[in-house]
Amino acid sequence: MPERRFTAACLQMRSGRDPGANRDAAVAGVREAAKSGAHYVQTPEMTSLVERSRERLFAHVTVAEQDPTLAGLRQTARDTGVMVHVGSLAVRSGDKIANRAFLIGADGEILGSYDKLHLFDVDLPSGERWRESATYTGGACAVVAATPLATLGLTICYDIRFPALYRALAEAGAEVLTAPACFTRQTGEAHWHILQRARAIETGAFMISAAQGGIHEDGRETFGHSMIVDPWGRVLADAGGAEPGVILAEIDLAQVADARARIPALQHSRAFTVERIGPQVQAAQ
Repeated sequence: MPERRFTAACLQMRSGRDPGANRDAAVAGVREAAKSGAHYVQTPEMTSLVERSRERLFAHVTVAEQDPTLAGLRQTARDTGVMVHVGSLAVRSGDKIANRAFLIGADGEILGSYDKLHLFDVDLPSGERWRESATYTGGACAVVAATPLATLGLTICYDIRFPALYRALAEAGAEVLTAPACFTRQTGEAHWHILQRARAIETGAFMISAAQGGIHEDGRETFGHSMIVDPWGRVLADAGGAEPGVILAEIDLAQVADARARIPALQHSRAFTVERIGPQVQAAQ
């Protein structure tokens, strides 16, 4: 079997309220990564706009076919000859917005897209309150994309907390799992690294997750720490904080088969039922 290796890059960003400035930053980051030898470059969730105000968000958002950031990154993929994974863009979907990832081939053609399945509706101890479902429409389909570099499983941010999704993607053939994010600082400090490594270990797959980082113009603070993790759970690259920048790591897909042979957990699943015992045991609400 020929060697299957490529260099992956994560672009860490601090997207603000100006989609044009965010697009230019993403294009510059992809070009920088390409010059450093990347074959695949991933941008974070909400690459083109980080905006809490529903009104301001809708004022800037259009359908995917007219999105200038998507067009700019498609041209950049053509110019550089690298695969560009747009972590996500906010695009019109009826009377709501889809949080949609795009996979762009080295020729600039769109290989596929994925709408974030799980919406972040939470109340944090800090007082932060998030209701993505008020603005966004959740996806209904998981996506595995066979590409010239690897078979990728596409997810976004909050999806990382749902391990069954990643197992399903791995069982469907994904060698590389992705979770580009706009993770809050509070939840990121508690769980980001653990979740990234756990999903890699559970599936014997690489995890590649570009992230937003720092204090944004809309007032939110995101955790950063874009990461690339190997199938044994080792961190190959970590952006190390919240500053914008590029990280790179070599992806050797032989390590996927090796990890899955060492611990073949994907082959060991068994069907089971859950028995509730005792009067105090109740189903989760």
